[in-house]
Amino acid sequence: MEQMRARHCIWILALFAAASCAPAQTTGGAPPPLSAAGQDTTGLDLVPAGYGTLRQDEIAIRLQPPGLVVRLLPLEEGLIRLLTPDSYRALRDLQQSATRRVTELSGRFGGRQLSLWLVSFYGVEPDIRFSPMDVIITSTGRDFRPVDVIALSSGFGEQRLKQRETQSAIFVFDGEIDLDQPLVVRFLNEQNGFWEQVLPRVERERALVRARSLRAPSP
Repeated sequence: MEQMRARHCIWILALFAAASCAPAQTTGGAPPPLSAAGQDTTGLDLVPAGYGTLRQDEIAIRLQPPGLVVRLLPLEEGLIRLLTPDSYRALRDLQQSATRRVTELSGRFGGRQLSLWLVSFYGVEPDIRFSPMDVIITSTGRDFRPVDVIALSSGFGEQRLKQRETQSAIFVFDGEIDLDQPLVVRFLNEQNGFWEQVLPRVERERALVRARSLRAPSP
């Protein structure tokens, strides 16, 4: 099981790291339902899985403080179903790999919902230090810091980057972050309000996914 999980993480990190280093700018069946800690918080209901066409870069938030690139991608089910099928399956596997830890955290916080984000730090310059707890998301007038960080790469805990190295983790935030509203991500002195531009793109793709699923032939 641990070897299988490691292979999933390597595949997912390869997809994520490739997109992190890029300049800014197949259908699968529906999986089993998530636990309460990973339920959808975007939109009124879930669209069918396997019909999305968005790329990760179209919804990822990027920050470029001196010496590194920080990239954040929400892992809410209703959002990742809008991505291409390969990206959806990879992120869904990653989401599931954190289920036990997220369930424990949810219980510690009285069963409340939590928000999972895939976050990567990419070194542009050699020997760059970073602090995961400096990532702040401002949503509906409140600042949210991670309540836990689940490392995906072996050197993440060192909080140091070599040049062209990527370290990634699942960041766990309070579930009151509202992905249906504009939000701002901050890291050190950098901030990004790109999510306001993402929202219309997400709504448009959600409508297109529903239309594609209705046109799809019956199994």
